[in-house]
Amino acid sequence: MRLGVNIDHIATLREARAIYEPDPLEAVFIAKNAGADQITLHLREDRRHIHDSDVKRIVESSPLPVNIESALDEKVIDYLCAIAPQRITLVPEKREEVTTEGGLDLESHYDSIREVLKTFEAQGIATALFIDPKKESIFLARELGAQAVELHTGRYANLHLMKNTNLSRTHHRITELDLPPQELEAQIQKSLESIAQCAKLATSSMDTRALECFAGHGLNYQNVAAIAQIPYVSELNIGHSIIARAVFVGLDRAIIDMRRAMCQR
Repeated sequence: MRLGVNIDHIATLREARAIYEPDPLEAVFIAKNAGADQITLHLREDRRHIHDSDVKRIVESSPLPVNIESALDEKVIDYLCAIAPQRITLVPEKREEVTTEGGLDLESHYDSIREVLKTFEAQGIATALFIDPKKESIFLARELGAQAVELHTGRYANLHLMKNTNLSRTHHRITELDLPPQELEAQIQKSLESIAQCAKLATSSMDTRALECFAGHGLNYQNVAAIAQIPYVSELNIGHSIIARAVFVGLDRAIIDMRRAMCQR
């Protein structure tokens, strides 16, 4: 299984002081040598971490494929098309959110998404849609002509955190998931089943071409193994947990540790 390392939060550290370091470009070469397969970046509308210049320098310099996450924002899309990374993944985006809260609403934005995907493919840019693990979203992604989907694992990750960590005792506890351990475990298993079923559906050929299936959001060293064992998922994109561990052990060790965690059974 491929590992895409999202390095957005290296830029978050830089922006906290509004200076020049740490530089996300430097992380690209460390990630490559540590065994990463891809670099992932999210160019947000508000540029809260990654900036245009980061994207340009990384796409031009990276020895690894670069996957850029983008909202349906005309200016961002025009900029990315001019740079032409290997892949663009369309994601939902709200200014007030701390991090991406769910998958794209494919039905509401059907026409816009279809036109943007056509534009990307005309320029030789691979396409993916970041979606919730729902069967209806898989069928819509096929209709729209996407080449791949990335299944949002955020709910699974949050359930896992509330059951297996101290999160429920902190000011960041997720109140709607403040449930008894047995209920949390049941919902974790239900969430895993939904992800596995959607991954299988996405990669089956059916009457149209199969989609490649990726997964990501909220994955960490404790919860990644169960997702990595789903045979229909070919790639995981992981950022925050890797960068958080890198603060203490270094980025190369953090990536190597994630590789090992993906292989645990």
